[in-house]
Amino acid sequence: MNNQTTIDIEKQLEVFRKGIPFVKIIEPASVEKGIHKFTEDEQNHYVRNYEAVVEDKEVVKFVPASGAATRMFKFLHQFLETYHPEQMNIDAFLSNPENKELKLFFESREQFPFHKLIINRLSEKNKNESATTKGKSCYEYVREMLDEKGLNFSNTPKGLIPFHKENDRYLTAFDEQLYESLKYSVSKGKSKVHFTVSPQHEQKFHQRFETIRTSLEAESQISFEVSYSFQKESTDTVAVTLDNQPFVDENGKFLFRPAGHGALLENLNEIDADVIFIKNIDNVAHKKLVDSIGFYKKMLAGKLLKVQDEIFSLLRQLNDTPNEAVIESAKKFIRKEMKLPNVPETQKEIIRLLNRPVRVCGVVKNTGAPGGGPFLVAEQDGTVSYQIVEMSQIDHNHPEQKKLVENATHFNPVDVVCGVRDYLGNKFNLSEFTNPDTGFITEKSYQGQPIKALELPGLWNGSMAKWNTIFVEVPLLTFNPVKTVNDLLNEAHQEG
Repeated sequence: MNNQTTIDIEKQLEVFRKGIPFVKIIEPASVEKGIHKFTEDEQNHYVRNYEAVVEDKEVVKFVPASGAATRMFKFLHQFLETYHPEQMNIDAFLSNPENKELKLFFESREQFPFHKLIINRLSEKNKNESATTKGKSCYEYVREMLDEKGLNFSNTPKGLIPFHKENDRYLTAFDEQLYESLKYSVSKGKSKVHFTVSPQHEQKFHQRFETIRTSLEAESQISFEVSYSFQKESTDTVAVTLDNQPFVDENGKFLFRPAGHGALLENLNEIDADVIFIKNIDNVAHKKLVDSIGFYKKMLAGKLLKVQDEIFSLLRQLNDTPNEAVIESAKKFIRKEMKLPNVPETQKEIIRLLNRPVRVCGVVKNTGAPGGGPFLVAEQDGTVSYQIVEMSQIDHNHPEQKKLVENATHFNPVDVVCGVRDYLGNKFNLSEFTNPDTGFITEKSYQGQPIKALELPGLWNGSMAKWNTIFVEVPLLTFNPVKTVNDLLNEAHQEG
């Protein structure tokens, strides 16, 4: 039962009718403007800064993990729908340029961590049958991998798909997120990791954790405190027809849909900690890279704490003993650390700007990967700010905006470290620092009928629009997402 009020629904319908305005970007953030790039000495300094105080801090790692793995296997689902083993030659089928991803998958299948699981299951099922054709073998391999009666990867959370091999066992993305947390988010002998999951899959995550917990804790001598939450139903949004009328389902009721990762702001808002690391479930690497990844995570956290210390000191002075020297120090900090070109003039404006949640975002050099990036954005009140902007928020039909996107040098890998307490030690209410005018309208389907859906401002886009944002360049080795199953063939995901 959805508990949306009539007022909520009317507001959402108005958004559909009016549309969501494009974000106006002024320029892409770069090392010259908006992005910090640290020397090796500076990197080590921030790492030491974090390590020196982490035992006195409350640290949590926050991992959005409710996504299903369906899109990860899209071309394999298409294979099951279009290939008929009795009628088609598999080599001819794979020679079609449109099937190059499929060809790579079959040629490399022994490198996948789930290969032996599939082979062993097929051997058991087919032990009394004679040899089959190559095409039928490929077909059965994929069906065993995806179908409900097989490994059921189609209906498995992405976090519980085998991502890596280690000797004779496999490691899921969930496993690797826990192992990685040992490298940077441990305080007082404990690693706290919070996963947002789908209610129907929570028990599977519990079971996987109990499977690996003993070996993880014995190896590290660190105890884990793993917690879970669900995307709240109250954040669901109403779906509409293509002419913006509420869509009525087969039971005569309005259809509501989950409102994207922006809805997780409520989950994040319930975490009270000094340092919160945010990382997507599928952005993990094999253990061989984890020490390096941990180093850069600690660097970002060290920068966060340094920035926070300076902000807290300035706010105390601005509130207790304001004078021209303090105001000038604050302006210098805003220019140097926040890299903002327009600096407030008055004490009141400076306090309002500084007294916000802080995030330090790692950004990597642009590789053409889909997703958002760091930009300087024009706000409706005439100010400017640095934001992470998704490509769908930009008007690509506008020549100048399109050119600015093409000139972007960096990409957002969702590598974020957050400070959510104010200078008095109180936790901010994060819902007060969003831009509700941002968001996404997307076209979906429901039982074959086209609908339009409304997504809330993204968690690291509009939901954090009024945070103080620091961009820091990090190396590409920290960015290893798995969007399709073939990404697991990349060197960062291979054992050797």
